[in-house]
Amino acid sequence: MKNPLLKNNGLPNFADIAPKHVEPAIDASLKDFTPRLEAIEANNNSPTWQNLVEPLAALEEELHRVWGPVSHLHGVKNSPELRKVYQSEQRRIVEFSLRISQSRAIYDRLLALRNGSEWTTLSAAQKRSIEARLLAAKHSGVGLDGPKQAEFSTLRQKLSQLASQFSNNVLDSNKAFELVLSEARDAEGFPASLRELSSQNYQERHAKASTPEEGPWLITLDPPVFVPFMEYCRNASLREAVYRAYISRASRENLANQDNIVATLKARRRIAAILGYKSYAELSLAEKMVSSVAQVDEFSEQLRSSSFAGAKREYKELCEFAAHAGGPEKLRHWDIAYWSKRLQEQRFSFTDEEIRPYFSLEQVLDGMFAVAKQLFNVTVKSDDTNAVERWHEDVRFFRVYDEHGHELAAFFLDPYSRPQNKRGGAWMDECIGRAKLNGQVIRPVAYLVCNFSPPTTGTPSLLTFPEVTTLFHEFGHGLQHMLTTVDYLDVAGIRGVEWDAVELPSQFMENWCYHSATIEGMARHYRSGEGLAKHYIDKLIATRKFRAASAMVRQLQFGMIDMAVHGDRDFDDIEDVFDLYRQIVKRTSVLEPLQEDYFLCSFSHIFAGGYAAGYYSYKWAEIMSADAFAAFEEVGLDDASAVASLGRKFRQTVLALGGGCPPAEVFAKFRGRPPTTDALLRHYGLAAAGAVGAS
Repeated sequence: MKNPLLKNNGLPNFADIAPKHVEPAIDASLKDFTPRLEAIEANNNSPTWQNLVEPLAALEEELHRVWGPVSHLHGVKNSPELRKVYQSEQRRIVEFSLRISQSRAIYDRLLALRNGSEWTTLSAAQKRSIEARLLAAKHSGVGLDGPKQAEFSTLRQKLSQLASQFSNNVLDSNKAFELVLSEARDAEGFPASLRELSSQNYQERHAKASTPEEGPWLITLDPPVFVPFMEYCRNASLREAVYRAYISRASRENLANQDNIVATLKARRRIAAILGYKSYAELSLAEKMVSSVAQVDEFSEQLRSSSFAGAKREYKELCEFAAHAGGPEKLRHWDIAYWSKRLQEQRFSFTDEEIRPYFSLEQVLDGMFAVAKQLFNVTVKSDDTNAVERWHEDVRFFRVYDEHGHELAAFFLDPYSRPQNKRGGAWMDECIGRAKLNGQVIRPVAYLVCNFSPPTTGTPSLLTFPEVTTLFHEFGHGLQHMLTTVDYLDVAGIRGVEWDAVELPSQFMENWCYHSATIEGMARHYRSGEGLAKHYIDKLIATRKFRAASAMVRQLQFGMIDMAVHGDRDFDDIEDVFDLYRQIVKRTSVLEPLQEDYFLCSFSHIFAGGYAAGYYSYKWAEIMSADAFAAFEEVGLDDASAVASLGRKFRQTVLALGGGCPPAEVFAKFRGRPPTTDALLRHYGLAAAGAVGAS
């Protein structure tokens, strides 16, 4: 019990967890869990919810309590020691998870429960849980014979190892690149925030003196540096060098992911074939809202055809603007971000740096929590006591209370970039899931992880407006996890929600960033406390439609590539994969792909995350989120009473029901009808695409 990972209640003891604890914790856990699983399998009594599903769910949750903190730390506090033990013990976790899902005894008992007399007495959420377990068992190979089941298990193990290696290669590739700028002319045009962060990076990595004004400045591929560098660096040759490094991440030498990609695709295709599916895409969609690959292709193509002509016009307009301003007549890949930012500044008469001081992290959090209070009648309070252990000094802890002051949930917020040991991007994950065990409700706890620019000397963390929307996005995921009212672990919150619906609450929350009252409530200058002027707010809202067609086709491109590589085509050579990639880029981009464009080698969403044959979900769910927000527009965003009433309804349906109800039914309970694309296309100023339903 001295091992901090074996604490099976409350929050993890992050301050005490070390790599040395992982293997002993897994040893002890599996020694305890295996006979308990065997007892569930051997139970000869008629299967019931209480004697079958509840003990299974409790066992799985206890395993999550042990492995969850390890997996989390692997993403936010990576180290060679942790990486090594994570990779070795992950294999055992996968084996045990497969042991549960491949258990024929449990599968037969679940079938008996579904076909028995108790079935009619179960709630809809309980039935969803059982149906999901049966489908998961099928997809885990429960019906396979000996040789095929052994092959299946080997492939699942291999995929876990490949995903971990893929992620590590991307992380290490990001860390391996650096561009040191020593000449003042190379930093001309840099905003103060980029000067400060790149100067700070240089000091930390090289342990030498640097100042934001005089440098040296260290440019990395980490988004808080890479993105503003591409937008503000005046030297096109430097932009080109950094851009080429970015698109070729994890594609060279010992960090190359090419073989990893081929091995992953072949393993997934073989798994699909073993389970009786034509492709991995077909297997993936069996667990989603969408009914077929053809439906995804049709939906994607309709949105692409509504956007591609607009993207061409936007590119032509950008080239004309750049040429008129003294730039090149034909823009290359590394020019787009730079000249887009110049055009945006001219069109809307402001720069990111002008408004960034109004979006300190603290002010944005206050504004975001105010929206949650208005819509969902919940209060979020910071817990800065030392009673809650964190994995880094920058991590915050918040508690969520209902209208009566009762604690509902809590979450950790890890806001800042740490490129040396924290993977890039932003995500929400579960620390503790909601459940009712032994008559007691276990309150959910979430992780919200971002990669914002950290504070610098004398300046708090100041967010760009896209980072503001990122924070709202992840908080939306967190709200669905935290405000669920379902008491069954595997369908509470985001659990059990079809993958192509899971982005609904996150993207719904993003819409509030373009609501003037929301911006007014959080945009305060970090020094003077002065509010952001109305003309800036109006312009910020207008920027949503700026180059919207280009943004649309780029997201569609990612989804179309994902579906294509997971289709019914077999790949023996990496160049076959990239030939297909380049074909799709030509249909979705106004620029030809560069020869060294190996973006797939860093496409972690589909090769190291949960979006394989599911990246289309972002746009699919955005249809629903835009339509949901349109309901608030229809009652009047300035009608506080109507907005509050509708917000409570959203909480009682989308957030409360979680995975306990099919997402199409959840949406219909809120909206009163299936969703349409009208609101999405209107929000982006695009022409109607025809009838593309998400029901």
